[in-house]
Amino acid sequence: MPELPDIVVYVEHLERRLAGATFTGARIRSSNLLRSVVPPLDAAADHPVIGVRRMGKRIVIALEGGFALVLHLMIAGRLRWKEAGTKPPGKIGLAALDFTTGTLLVTEASTRQRASLHVLQGAEALRALDPGGIEVLEADLAAFDAALRREDHTLKRAFTDPRLFSGIGNAFSDEILHRARLSPLQRTPRLADAEAVRLFDAVRATLTGWTERLRRESADAFPEKVTTFREGMAVHSRWRRPCPECGSPVQRIVYAENETNYCARCQTGGRLLADRALSRLLKADWPRTLEELEEGRAGR
Repeated sequence: MPELPDIVVYVEHLERRLAGATFTGARIRSSNLLRSVVPPLDAAADHPVIGVRRMGKRIVIALEGGFALVLHLMIAGRLRWKEAGTKPPGKIGLAALDFTTGTLLVTEASTRQRASLHVLQGAEALRALDPGGIEVLEADLAAFDAALRREDHTLKRAFTDPRLFSGIGNAFSDEILHRARLSPLQRTPRLADAEAVRLFDAVRATLTGWTERLRRESADAFPEKVTTFREGMAVHSRWRRPCPECGSPVQRIVYAENETNYCARCQTGGRLLADRALSRLLKADWPRTLEELEEGRAGR
């Protein structure tokens, strides 16, 4: 799922391409994409673009007349910028949003089609769609700490809750927690003050660093290779590959469609966190430490 660094870079490229543009209409290929009825999509046509911004993991294209096109790409949704009138591609094309300066294609490489487009009018309608999480790069330590401890969650759950933190998802929460050397299952009320400071610094360093990196990678070209499987990440999607800090194999916890990646040596003192499915299956045979895991592999 595109998260804060990806969305920021998308927004910056759209700002440049939509400067002085007018929205002329949309060609919707998927009935699942458009999630609003009032106002109708046609009512927003022929209105000039007055701005583009990020709202959490959503992209807001603001138009004159109080209209807004709000895109949420979810897990597999992506954007492409093409010449005006370009048709949406084959099976993955959900829509083409047409502007006087070009066409924004919305694609999704998934049969579940979770990406969404809302057409809204008025500030109140836009606020209703905002989950309300704080902008971590704009917040001070006190505001960050208050959001973090507002509810009793694991750190992983807290960071991926859009009501608490804006724009952070599965991938960058893994990277933040690895950088802070904290377990994804650490409970927020039990976090020491020094750990909260370390986490605050890790959030800012991780998100700013990756935003700068993605800016450099895309340069002047519209970013079309947005993925959560990035070379250079420390632990996310790196199961069994060596941790860049200590060389230990990266571990994971899988639950439903979600996955948490972490380094046991750097983040949990060498202790393996229980995978709900495997630990229930293996019971007493579930390895509790990296040493037990390596001994088990050596005995095969």
